[in-house]
Amino acid sequence: MADPTNHANAANPLPVATVDDVKRINPLVPMKARVTRIIEETSDVKTFCVSTIGEDGMPAAPFHTGPGQLAMLSLPGVGEAMFSATDAPDHLQISIKKVGLLTEQLHEICEGQTVGIRGPYGNGFDMEAMKGKNVLFIGGGIGLAPVRSVVRYCVDHREDYGNLHLIYGARTYDDLVFKYDLFETWPKVPDFKVSVTVDRGDDNWKGNVGFVPAFIEQLHPSPENTVCILCGPPIMIKFTLGVLDKLGFTPENVITTLEMRMKCGIGKCGRCNIGSCFVCLDGPVFSLAQLKLLPNEY
Repeated sequence: MADPTNHANAANPLPVATVDDVKRINPLVPMKARVTRIIEETSDVKTFCVSTIGEDGMPAAPFHTGPGQLAMLSLPGVGEAMFSATDAPDHLQISIKKVGLLTEQLHEICEGQTVGIRGPYGNGFDMEAMKGKNVLFIGGGIGLAPVRSVVRYCVDHREDYGNLHLIYGARTYDDLVFKYDLFETWPKVPDFKVSVTVDRGDDNWKGNVGFVPAFIEQLHPSPENTVCILCGPPIMIKFTLGVLDKLGFTPENVITTLEMRMKCGIGKCGRCNIGSCFVCLDGPVFSLAQLKLLPNEY
C-alpha cells in the first residue's frame, strides 16, 4: 500500500523549491553553502571562497553581487554578520578581519566547512554613472575589500572607464591585504596607477611611509572628470574628506560605503536606519552629497 502521506508519484512529482521560493517564504533563512578555499591575506584577515552546488552538480556562486553589494554569512550555533562580497563565476569571495566572536570562529574553520549565506543586499556602486570618467580609489586596511570589487569591475570593463588610480595604506607591510593584486596584477593593467603607503616602515618595505591623507596630498590627484571611491577606517575617512575638499573634489563625486549596524538585511529590524534611510536597503553606498542630507548618526 502506498504511503498516504506521500502525495508525490511518478505522474505528479512534487515541485522542487528553488532559492527564490525559499526567499519568498522567509528571506531570513540562509542557504547552506560550503567554504571551498581559504586565503590567508594577513595575520588577521582571511578571504573565504563560498559556493553552493549548481544544477550540474558543480560548485556555483550562491548568488551574484554587483560591486559594493553585501552578503550575510553565518556560522551555525555562533551567529551571522554582514560582509562585503566579491562576485566570481563559481563562488563568492568574502574577506573577513578577525575582530569579534563570530569572526574569530570563522578564522578557525577549515576548507569544506558548511556555512549559511543569504543575499545579495544593498545598492552597490552605480557603475553606469561612472562610465567615461577617471576613477580614484582610496582604501585603508580591510576597507580595500569593497574597493576591490569596484576595481575588478573597472579592470574587466577597461574600455568603459578613464585612468584608474588606487591609493591604499595599512599599518605595516604585513597588514597590506591582497598583495597579489597590489604588486602583481593591477600594475600590469593599462593606465592603472597603484600607490601604496604604510604607517610604519620596516625591513620588508621600501615604499612610502606615512598616513593615507598625507599621501593623497603628496600625490595630488586631479578632480577633473574623476569619481573618488573611498573606504576605510573612520579616522582615515574623516581626514581624507578634508584633503579631497582642498583638492577640489565635489561631494557628488566622492562615494563611500557605510557597513555598520546592519542586522536583518531587509529593512525590518531598524538597526541600520539613519533618518529615513536604511543602510541595508538604501546603502551601503552613498555619495558625500547624500550623506550631508542625513542626520549625523553614522
